[in-house]
Amino acid sequence: MIAQVCGLKAGDFVHTMGDTHVYLNHVEALEEQLQREPRQFPTLKINPDVTDIDAFSAADFEVIGYEPYGKIAMKMAV
Repeated sequence: MIAQVCGLKAGDFVHTMGDTHVYLNHVEALEEQLQREPRQFPTLKINPDVTDIDAFSAADFEVIGYEPYGKIAMKMAV
């Protein structure tokens, strides 16, 4: 979105997490999640006519091909 309004070509999104950890009461649910077969990534379509970062609305975004698995419940670890 930022690349678009700045006249740049979109590239890869790289995310780094620090202090990432797993609580003991989440282990079973995370093991279940790891057993799931990965699916194709969805595509995010952004309205190319919007050129002002403050002019975007929810209608300017479309997620194509999103097929999520069902929820895996985890209790909040405090």
